[in-house]
Amino acid sequence: MDEMWGRVYCKGTPCWLWHAINHDNGEVVAYVLGTRESESLWELLDLLADLNIEMVKVYSDDNFAYHEIIPYNVLQTGKRNTQKIERKHLTFRTRLKRLARKTICYSKSLEMHKILIGLFINTEEFKCQLF
Repeated sequence: MDEMWGRVYCKGTPCWLWHAINHDNGEVVAYVLGTRESESLWELLDLLADLNIEMVKVYSDDNFAYHEIIPYNVLQTGKRNTQKIERKHLTFRTRLKRLARKTICYSKSLEMHKILIGLFINTEEFKCQLF
């Protein structure tokens, strides 16, 4: 699991993309857009529970939300095991300029931001056909 930010309306209003991938094959399992607070992580965990995905081991960065919610024996932090999801971040930033770090591109509304990121993930990661 990891999170990355994109801009909505201006530089001062980030929107965080939380997503979980399968550590074995790098496929996106679930994603949520929200703040960097614990509520967004709870939403992601609820999605994983709805999909009957059991969390045996969770690899993530050192975000405080993971330490608050995920049990100590399940959570493993560090750069070594998050390479696949960080690579996924780079792909997202390259293909969606709204997620790039240094850009003048941003979404004018949170609703449009969620729609565009959702469309991208559903078409590229879940291989859904639009037409």
